[in-house]
Amino acid sequence: MARWRTWPLLAAGFVTAFGAHATAANLGRYASGRHASLLELGVLLALYDGAEVLLKPAFGGLADRIGARPVLLGGLLGFAAASAGFVLAGEQDALAAARFAQGAAAAAFSPAAGALVARLSPADRQGRAFGSYGAWKGLGYTTGPLLGGGLITLGGFGLLFTALAALGLGVAGWAAMAVPAAAPLPRARETILGLARRLTQPSFLQPVLALAGATAALSAGVGFLPVRGAQAGLGPLATGAAASLLALAAALTQPRAGRAHDSGRLPTPTGMAAGLALAAAGFAAAVVLPGLPGLLLAGAAVGVGTGLVTPLGFAALSTATPTSRLGQTMGAAEVGRELGDAGGPLLVGTIAGVAGLGLGIGLLGLAGTLLLTATATSRRRQVT
Repeated sequence: MARWRTWPLLAAGFVTAFGAHATAANLGRYASGRHASLLELGVLLALYDGAEVLLKPAFGGLADRIGARPVLLGGLLGFAAASAGFVLAGEQDALAAARFAQGAAAAAFSPAAGALVARLSPADRQGRAFGSYGAWKGLGYTTGPLLGGGLITLGGFGLLFTALAALGLGVAGWAAMAVPAAAPLPRARETILGLARRLTQPSFLQPVLALAGATAALSAGVGFLPVRGAQAGLGPLATGAAASLLALAAALTQPRAGRAHDSGRLPTPTGMAAGLALAAAGFAAAVVLPGLPGLLLAGAAVGVGTGLVTPLGFAALSTATPTSRLGQTMGAAEVGRELGDAGGPLLVGTIAGVAGLGLGIGLLGLAGTLLLTATATSRRRQVT
C-alpha cells in the first residue's frame, strides 16, 4: 500500500494535539477577561482531557467492532461540528460545552487513528510509523499555543474555533478519500475477566507505564521549566525557548527512534528505559545547573527522552496485541498517557506547593519517579 494513504492519520494526530493546546494555552486570557476563578480555569483546562479519559476505551472497542475508519471519520466530523457549534452559538459561555465535545470527538478519532497506523503499516515498520505519528502530534503541541494565540488576537475565540472546524472537516475529507477501508476482523468473545487479564500483562502494562511517564515528563517540562527559568531571573524569551526546544527535540527524535527500532538497533525495553532516564537527568540538570545553560540542557534532554519512549511504546503495544483488538488496546493505552499528562504536573505541584518544598525538590521528585518507572519498564523482557 502506498504510504501517502496513511498521511491523513498523521494529520489526525496533529488535529487532536493542536486542538487541545491551541485553546488550553489561551484559556488564561479567557478567564482573566471574565474574571473567572482559578477553579473555573482548572475545569476548563480539564474538560478536553477528561472527556478523552472517559471515552477513549469505549471508542477504541467500537473501532474493533465496526472498523476503525468509520470511527476515525465520525470523530473528525464530530470535532468539526463541536468547533462550529461554538461559533454558531455566539456565546462565550458555550466554551465549556464546546471543549468537552471536542474532547469527546478526539476520544473517537485518536485511538482509531492509532489502530489504523498499526494495521496499515508493515510489521517491520511499526516503530517508524508511530514515530512519524508522534512527530506530527508533537508539531501540534508545538504550534498550537503560538498559532492559537495569533488567531485569538486577530479575531477572538470565534476565529480560533472557525479554524479548528475547518481543520477537522478538511482532514475528515482527506481521510475519506485516501485512507483505505479496514474491515473489522473476526474475534473471539472476551469476558470482563479476560479483558482485565490481558490489560494486566507486562506486554501491556510496561509500554503504557513508559508512555505515561514520558507524557508526565513532557507536560511537566513544558509547564515548569519556564517557571524554573523565571526563578533564575531569565526573561520570557529564554524560558519560552526552553519549552520550544523541548517540544522540537521530541518531535525530531521520534521518527529517528522508530527507524532505529525497526532496524533492530534500539530494543524496546532498553530504549524506553534510556528515554525515561534521560528525561530524569534533564530535570536534575534544571535544578543543579544555574541559568540558561541548565534550562536549555534540561529542555533538550527531556525532549529527546520522551521522543525515544513514544514510538517504542506504541510499537510494542502493536506487536503484542491481536489485530482484532488494536482499537481497544490503543484506547486503553491513551488513557494511561492522559493520566500521565495530568499526573506529572500534579506531582511536581504537590511537592513544590502543598508540601512547601520548592520547585527544585518537586522536579527532583519527578526525576526520581521517572527513574523508578524506567526500572519497572525494563524489568522483564518484552516483545520487540
